[in-house]
Amino acid sequence: MYDLAIVGGGPAGSSAAITAASYGARVLLLEKAGFPRNKVCGEFVSAESLALLGSLLPADSDLLAQAPRIQRARVFIDNHVLPTPVEPAAASIARREFDAALWNSARERGVEAHEHQAVLSIAGKGPFVITTTQEKFKSRSVIDASGRWSNLNRRENGNGAVKWLGIKAHFSEEGRADSVDLYFFKGGYCGVQPVDRGNRINVCAMIRSDVGKSLEETFLQQLDLKKRSEGWQRLTEVVATSPLLFHHPVPVEDNVVRVGDAAGFVDPFVGDGISLALRGGALGAHSLRNFLQGRQSLANAAETYARDYHRELGHVFHASSKIRHLLNYPAPIRMGILSVLAAFPALTRRMVCKTR
Repeated sequence: MYDLAIVGGGPAGSSAAITAASYGARVLLLEKAGFPRNKVCGEFVSAESLALLGSLLPADSDLLAQAPRIQRARVFIDNHVLPTPVEPAAASIARREFDAALWNSARERGVEAHEHQAVLSIAGKGPFVITTTQEKFKSRSVIDASGRWSNLNRRENGNGAVKWLGIKAHFSEEGRADSVDLYFFKGGYCGVQPVDRGNRINVCAMIRSDVGKSLEETFLQQLDLKKRSEGWQRLTEVVATSPLLFHHPVPVEDNVVRVGDAAGFVDPFVGDGISLALRGGALGAHSLRNFLQGRQSLANAAETYARDYHRELGHVFHASSKIRHLLNYPAPIRMGILSVLAAFPALTRRMVCKTR
């Protein structure tokens, strides 16, 4: 019988596992894939989670030290460029190295971690029986970090609504910019940022399937992006994911604590997905501590987590949803708003802060 079983070995799951292991819990971490791996992700790590990330990594890790810092952003929309500082600076870390470093750190902290163990079902409301493709496990508590679209937390697919795709690859670019650049167009956007201290850049897009299904089609949607991409050389395979669905966060169900995208999928362009995963994972593990140490029931611990989640992280979803709706306004209205933001940079900084 484990104290805590965690389904999903990404940033949210590893953060939860390392946090729970730090206060003596016997932790099981299950991952359906293997490491290292590529994931569709902007690879932007906001400053709010850098201290937490540092505490989760081994003391001798140079992952953070080697990561380029992102100190400014540029938004390309409606033939305008809206620059804004990123204060404090964020970091850019490739998910291939990021996820593997956290997974290895969890193992070093005493977490029992298994790759290639896809979870088929979770039975009970505490204790739980977790059935995988290979065996069964028992645990007093469970954290679901299986992602936004797993068999454990499937949600309505929108009943025929427009399908959104996520597409990503790394490219090389001579004289690359040191900013995170967001290129918006009708039917999606594409983010570009440095991912190491050389010429490697991460290119990650969210696009409607009726507009395009590849990065090449994405580049054609925005003139500045099209011109910039002409000199790129692709370095990695293209990875994709779909559908991308936005829902109000559901942090708890049947006493199972949900973290990361399993709890709620935030609009990718705000760049806070990894931060939410790290912070949510740690918060979920902390919320279960009183239960695991006999001072609280599992139901009460889950309620505590749900309350703390909405208080500490819920505002990010609310703010990003408002910005998404702003981007869908008719072009004349949108251009008027952009003109105001360009004239008053403090307003832009305040809007960005609302998503953190």
